[in-house]
Amino acid sequence: MTAAFHANSGALTLQFDSRRGDFHLSVDLELPGQGVTGVVGPSGCGKTSLLRAVAGLDRIEGGRLALGEDVWQSPTHFRPTHKRRLGYVFQEASLFEHLSVRANLEYGWRRTPARERRLSPDTLTQWLNLGPLFSRPVSALSGGERQRVAIGRALATSPDLLLMDEPLAALDPASKQSILPYLETLHDSLSIPVLYVSHAPEEVARLADHLVVMASGRVLASGPLAQILTRPDLPLAQADDAAAVLTGTVEGHDDHYALTRVALAGGALTLTRQPREPGQPVRLRVAARDVSLTLSPSGDTSILNCLPVKVTGLTPHDASRVTVELRCGEQPLLARVTRKSVEELRLAPGVDCYAQIKTAALL
Repeated sequence: MTAAFHANSGALTLQFDSRRGDFHLSVDLELPGQGVTGVVGPSGCGKTSLLRAVAGLDRIEGGRLALGEDVWQSPTHFRPTHKRRLGYVFQEASLFEHLSVRANLEYGWRRTPARERRLSPDTLTQWLNLGPLFSRPVSALSGGERQRVAIGRALATSPDLLLMDEPLAALDPASKQSILPYLETLHDSLSIPVLYVSHAPEEVARLADHLVVMASGRVLASGPLAQILTRPDLPLAQADDAAAVLTGTVEGHDDHYALTRVALAGGALTLTRQPREPGQPVRLRVAARDVSLTLSPSGDTSILNCLPVKVTGLTPHDASRVTVELRCGEQPLLARVTRKSVEELRLAPGVDCYAQIKTAALL
């Protein structure tokens, strides 16, 4: 989908250094001026503190924050929260219970000067499919429906920056799955920076373009999603649920077997039937534990996917397993195999082999 909302904000730069009790927030970042930046890390690492500082809810003396040429905070200047063009979506959808769904949506729009309005309630209604909710009181909405309305209300102010603090954390699995497609629509339709805090790797892999990894109040790494997910020196690649993200294009469908074929720069993958047209982009999350390695492709197997890859590195995971860093075309991939397999296959940087991935394992 072509981006429909352009703010032309420029890069987001932020510098904060603050001590409060035993907690030290120390951040120096330059982030893309559009797209979703995922902010990840363990509980208490400073993710929410970072968002509150960006919003101006916590004033950090000496900090600096700029969106392109628009300086929101410097050592000599502090723009209060209500004058920052931002939307904020919290974990709990704090809607106005006394207002209708439509009135909640129109609240921010009406408070925005007409010359600054770039997103109409009608557009947001279409993106988030809010029309069917208009006849229902807020108290009758499900958790996922409330969060969709909260996101629409945040965007109704036509912000230059959207902050989302674990917006799906309070939802049950079914509600999460129901709202993710709407977040994907926003990803494709907005050309403003979005800071998205989450504990869920699958959310980040599905939505983010850029990734910031935090620990103990500081930034461990910042960069493109695919690179940061697979860096062996970072916690994400060391975790039991380590995964890579591959991007490709829908090549076609096999309706007889309900399968979709996705073309990659380094090969092709088959997965369960997807509701996308040929030529549309798609990203796939591939868990390291779902990748097996072989030195030659085999036809006598139920595994449909066999990608040519090159080993780029090996990192011990525990006493029995090794994380193998791979390159599929120009895209990084991970496999987690036993030390015995590494030795028997004589895997080492530079070795060419094949990555086998079950169709059912691709998300």
